[in-house]
Amino acid sequence: MPRLKLLILLCAITHPAFAGPVADLRIQGSNTIGANLGPALVAAMLAEQGFHDIHRVPVTPPNEYSIVATKTLGQQIRVDVSAHGSGTGFSTLKAGQADLVASSRPITDRELVELEALGDLKSPEAEQVIAIDGLAIIVHPQNPLNQLNTEQLAKVFNGEISTWEALGGVGGTINLYARDNQSGTWDTFKELVLSRAARPLSGTALRFESSEALSDAVSKDPHAIGFIGLPYIRAAKALAIVDGASQPMLALNSLIASEDYPLSRRLFFYLPPNSRNPLAKALVMFTQSAKGQAIVAQNGFIAQTVQASHVQSGAHMPEDYQALTQQAQRLSVNFRFEEGSATLDNKARQDLLRVIDYLKAHDKLNKQVTLVGFGDAKDDSERAQLLSKLRAMTVRRELVKSGVILREIRGYGAQMPVATNTEDEGRVKNRRVEVWVY
Repeated sequence: MPRLKLLILLCAITHPAFAGPVADLRIQGSNTIGANLGPALVAAMLAEQGFHDIHRVPVTPPNEYSIVATKTLGQQIRVDVSAHGSGTGFSTLKAGQADLVASSRPITDRELVELEALGDLKSPEAEQVIAIDGLAIIVHPQNPLNQLNTEQLAKVFNGEISTWEALGGVGGTINLYARDNQSGTWDTFKELVLSRAARPLSGTALRFESSEALSDAVSKDPHAIGFIGLPYIRAAKALAIVDGASQPMLALNSLIASEDYPLSRRLFFYLPPNSRNPLAKALVMFTQSAKGQAIVAQNGFIAQTVQASHVQSGAHMPEDYQALTQQAQRLSVNFRFEEGSATLDNKARQDLLRVIDYLKAHDKLNKQVTLVGFGDAKDDSERAQLLSKLRAMTVRRELVKSGVILREIRGYGAQMPVATNTEDEGRVKNRRVEVWVY
């Protein structure tokens, strides 16, 4: 694009008059997605559709961008991205000011009811998991502490525990660092840690709009502790986290991809089922493709691309499960279910397609797969084991439709929990099916 033409375009975009014409696609919501990942996905999608001269242009106020592109015959297109927090995405969708919501948390029941005129936003077409993120708990790199449990975390960020000595460490007073109230990262931390323990955030916490600024501040303060999205650990030290009776888990890619890590979370696009915006639909489809998931990984989040890896055997594992770790590799996705249901959730439906593609590509359709089911604690351990095996059979039925012949199905009941069984969300995480390949 000639320099003069670009200058005119920049002036137009930053000038209030530019707000007149409605953009071809309006994305509102999460700062976690909108800061970099969303614009990167939009740019890559437009490039695949044959657009060129693709520019990301800041707009007033901060955390808003317009992405402008041109086709060979001069057709121009504009995508507006506003990243002021997940909640703003649903409110602007209701007001008719958004076509697509970017959210770093699931839609709430209240939002679902308020938006029911747009269709069922919990339907498989509407609720699209686009990436997995993990909240890392970070401290100064020289802090000797290596792990905390979620109960301790709640007490620390509430101020009930105020010294490192109370946690078995050293260093005196704990300084708290937290994201601001508009952040989806804050929403997730509040939901996974503070709300579960019915505790508010301490008023002494320093609040940050920028993930980078928070991480850098923690890495320079020997007394600090903070929470951050996975791509922003930077120079800080991440702690291993325990939830209930789970094993200590670091914010590792493999544990976040399977959503076993206690502070893992899903990132979403919400597209109204009755949407007539072709760009919104094209962006969702591109994001779920291999190319789109590569963009997810390039931006520091965990892609949903299926991979196989060896699992280290541990004393907490049943004997025959330990043998399985020696003989086979575990795929990077777990199948999970709708709350209180034996129905696969929306992410699991997408993961089925990915797993089937992986099995076909690696010639593992014939007795090369074992499904392993787990569940939450029940009064009757035999019933828990039966239910865990039934969940694995639900996945088997779907795989069989695509020609997969399984080697074996196992159920381990409530053994090897990855989350506490005292909360609904923890029980949902424990009700899972692993896929192992030989």
